[in-house]
Amino acid sequence: MADLSNYRIDGARLWDTLMEMAKIGGTPKGGCKRLTLTDLDKQGRELFTAWCEAAGCTVSVDRMGNMFARRPGTDNSLPPVMMGSHLDTQPTGGKFDGVLGVLGALEVIRSMNDLKIKTKHPVEVANWTNEEGSRFAPAMISSGVFAGVYTEDFAYAREDGEGKKLGDELKRIGYQGDLPTGGRPIHAFFELHIEQGPILEAEHKDVGVVTHGQGQRWYEIKLIGFESHAGSTPMPRRKDALLGAARIVELVNSIGLKHAPNAVATVGMLNPYPNSRNVIPGEVFMTIDFRHPEDATLSEMDAALAQGVKEITDKIGLTYDMKQVFYYKPVAFDKDCVEAVRRAAKHFGYSHRDIVSGAGHDACYIARVAPTSMIFTPCVDGISHNEAEDISQEWATMGTNVLMHAVLEKAEVIG
Repeated sequence: MADLSNYRIDGARLWDTLMEMAKIGGTPKGGCKRLTLTDLDKQGRELFTAWCEAAGCTVSVDRMGNMFARRPGTDNSLPPVMMGSHLDTQPTGGKFDGVLGVLGALEVIRSMNDLKIKTKHPVEVANWTNEEGSRFAPAMISSGVFAGVYTEDFAYAREDGEGKKLGDELKRIGYQGDLPTGGRPIHAFFELHIEQGPILEAEHKDVGVVTHGQGQRWYEIKLIGFESHAGSTPMPRRKDALLGAARIVELVNSIGLKHAPNAVATVGMLNPYPNSRNVIPGEVFMTIDFRHPEDATLSEMDAALAQGVKEITDKIGLTYDMKQVFYYKPVAFDKDCVEAVRRAAKHFGYSHRDIVSGAGHDACYIARVAPTSMIFTPCVDGISHNEAEDISQEWATMGTNVLMHAVLEKAEVIG
């Protein structure tokens, strides 16, 4: 193997690139709003394409809008070593969630060019469509199609809050490509990402070596009671859907606490109808998010939710419709890829620890079809999905150095 000891990325250039992308959809509070398949997403994609082509890459787009920037290897018949993440953000998102993984990967390509590095395998940078799931649920749908979890038709039919379909919006911004989605080999996949949690910063660790990804179950519940006058309906005669929702919020919290410290349980949306100050709510729509690194525990949480919702609604006199809209099992990342990340961190003398990803990532789906691992950088106070999300240039540089060395180990440096 070639001597990689002096290979490092250009941290200042990476930081400048991150700040330039952040201008597209930048918010007054310093965050970013670049929802998937919007005009701003198109602008971000076009800037990314221009940067990749300037770095000598060929950019292709598949039928789900996933983008792949390819740097040739000496043997292009071999499957690529791939790295990447996503460029879409939350409505009140930060500058680094996902974006660090895409532009960090681009910086690896740029640094390989600067250092005149040749690899046996081609190297690709991926930008996955609709990772966030904020506009079109479920999250990570396009990497899910790539991995065979969803069909293209299912994905195309997803609708946003305005009734616009994902497939139509892909066409509208010009990013429904010709490349088949998935079905091609990948030698290894690495995703660099901010931790989105407080552990690395609190423990003064430079890098997180991600060994597993939590499993997730998402639910949608519609509670149906009876709207009536707030002033003239006696308390015992009410069928208050919002009261049921409040008790379910408490139920969800208690389920999370029961399975602590590894479980998390969240009610993220709660919409009462008719939402009038002097009307007892007759309907409520709400969402629930369960996460745990063990599938058996997720099943226990699922059973507790089903039983609890039935008991709550029976007592108040409500009917309900509950459906699970998203599920994937906990992921154990490839041991060899995890070790490549750990070796890279050790090589640079970076402080590091093994860590489980609490958030979902495209890597969790790609792990179904290719050897995969992730690299975490710290983020300030663990804040993410928030305009206040922040990292340091040093953290970004260290994470991307580790990414480059892990990728080069798998891509096989020539010379």
